[in-house]
Amino acid sequence: MAETIEVREGEGLDRAAVARYLRERVSGVPEGEMEVRQFPSGASNLTYLIRVGSWEGVLRRPPLGPVPPRAHDMGRESALLARLHAAYPLAPKPYFFCDDESVIGAPFYVMERREGVVVDDSFPVGVEPTRGLCRRVSAMVCDTLVELHAVDYEAAGLGELRKPEGFLERQTRGWISRYDKAKTDELEEVGPLTAWLAANVPLSPPPAIIHNDFKLNNLVLDPDDLTRVRAVLDWEMATLGDPLFDLAVSLSYWVEPGDPPELQEVLPTVTATPGFMTREEFIDRYAEQSGRDLSAMHWYMVFGYFKLAVILQQIYARWHKGQTKDPRFATFGEKVRNLIAHANQLAGR
Repeated sequence: MAETIEVREGEGLDRAAVARYLRERVSGVPEGEMEVRQFPSGASNLTYLIRVGSWEGVLRRPPLGPVPPRAHDMGRESALLARLHAAYPLAPKPYFFCDDESVIGAPFYVMERREGVVVDDSFPVGVEPTRGLCRRVSAMVCDTLVELHAVDYEAAGLGELRKPEGFLERQTRGWISRYDKAKTDELEEVGPLTAWLAANVPLSPPPAIIHNDFKLNNLVLDPDDLTRVRAVLDWEMATLGDPLFDLAVSLSYWVEPGDPPELQEVLPTVTATPGFMTREEFIDRYAEQSGRDLSAMHWYMVFGYFKLAVILQQIYARWHKGQTKDPRFATFGEKVRNLIAHANQLAGR
């Protein structure tokens, strides 16, 4: 339970109701009081560790307050995991989905618990981040993404996720629209940046299952060997689409020691530790392992930073309107400003 916290104020669950619902649908859950703790690092959906005796599971529900249409769809996320788990075992297995909002006030699902450690802005106590270890962790992150993109989505029963051509055009229009709807401040760089993105959309390679929020702190690692991954978490935005889009989203979180401080401070991560691959080295390894042509990665990287800015802006807008009181989100407005400026500068190179 060390990686969890007491449930934050206003984000509690009806433990008795969850326990009753759980026992009706999952065999092996013992009688007794349910203990609930919260995973603190997520900034979108709310995630809880639930324990009854020796049995453990993980419950996910949407954030508090109004959410964008079709966003935070617990039923979709649960159904996708149920199919993907067999083809990509790093995706946790869901136990059930509940659309009865009378239970906790929102739809939710419960999945298996994968034990391990999550490396975010620091290494676990007792681990020395040698250059060799950091290099091997880098390779593991890259190769885990390559393996996801190699999944046969038709064989996994996920072919219905495929939409007509135009994935990147839809993403460009969609994320620009999301930003406009969540806007709280006028940023002069947004206009030139979004115009550049819309005017320079590249051709996509064949589609693959993409995570859409793949990053180091969404991996559960073996505490005895941080180069071994036990699970990939947070599948709420997973879909069928452009794998290079997924790569760029991942690299938008990948900070290097030479990056400006305002970029490193957006979402601090251990990837700035000496020994981690640079983004260019990561791209080269992905190209080698996947066999894909990455000559258009410049556009994808600009879009990756813009998409991250929009995600933070949506969270900041909820905090700005008082729909969440999580103090972490108070600084997201400045982080958005820095990301937009960085993306616009990158587009101009």
